[in-house]
Amino acid sequence: MENERLTLEIVERCFLSSNPYEFDEFATIDDPAAKSLIPYAGDLFLSGLTSLSDAAAESLSNHEGGLILSGLTQISDAAAESLRRHNGELDLSGLTFLSNVAATSFSKHKGQLGLSGLTQISDVVAEILGRHDGDLDLSGLKYLSDAAAISFGKHKGKLGLSGLTQISDVVAEILGRHDGDLDLPGLKYLSDAAAISFGKHKGKLGLSGLTQISDVVVEILGRHDGDLDLSGLTNLSDGAAKSLSEHKGYLNLSGLTILSDAAAESLSEHRELVYLSGLTSLSDAAKESFSKPACFIYLPDYDQI
Repeated sequence: MENERLTLEIVERCFLSSNPYEFDEFATIDDPAAKSLIPYAGDLFLSGLTSLSDAAAESLSNHEGGLILSGLTQISDAAAESLRRHNGELDLSGLTFLSNVAATSFSKHKGQLGLSGLTQISDVVAEILGRHDGDLDLSGLKYLSDAAAISFGKHKGKLGLSGLTQISDVVAEILGRHDGDLDLPGLKYLSDAAAISFGKHKGKLGLSGLTQISDVVVEILGRHDGDLDLSGLTNLSDGAAKSLSEHKGYLNLSGLTILSDAAAESLSEHRELVYLSGLTSLSDAAKESFSKPACFIYLPDYDQI
């Protein structure tokens, strides 16, 4: 349909309008229209595009701000080389395949890079993407080889691997050396060995998929230096709470609905912010613990509990 094509006329009409620009509905974009979007201020949402010419990619690479192209399922190597020069967030989460040449181009991109549509990649592509400097979203990956883990362990920036539901102790040991935030919310189980590795990690650690863990694992994770997301936990023993009280960094325990008085007292000793927004009840003793001047508990419905 004609109205699925973004033309220069439509862009110019949008610029003259006082209404917010909406471009997500367009499946294709004319080259002149792409060029006219270069001065567009702010994030550019073109998630409806299913194809992109090399010329259009060259023009859009000069845009300042986020560039959302999540509707593209494939891209030419020439277009990848142009887009890697884009300065800012680059969302290509619809891509299901990446050639070695395209991966090499994107490894030179500076800023957040979204490639969550990739469900598998070769060790060669992993080695190339590991050189990327900036946040890297690979949340579509279902498996990570030891070689790929070694490559991503060298990556600098946030690493999103939320598609992984299990990892070997070897992979955990390698990822534990990653320099930057590490998001693994898909993991449902963590061995003692894996916990030891992640306990040495520096940066935010996301393990929100864990619904229950042993006190031993909690004690190990309590040594982690950085923000820790354990928002999937629905129960916390007194011993586990005591271990977490010594953790350094913000602590997300928003999945808990109840908390013992002893656990509340321990968490009140935590020296940085603790998220407990899921609590549905709180005893007077626990409220007294959380009322300490140096207590950093986030509990938005405190007065209603």
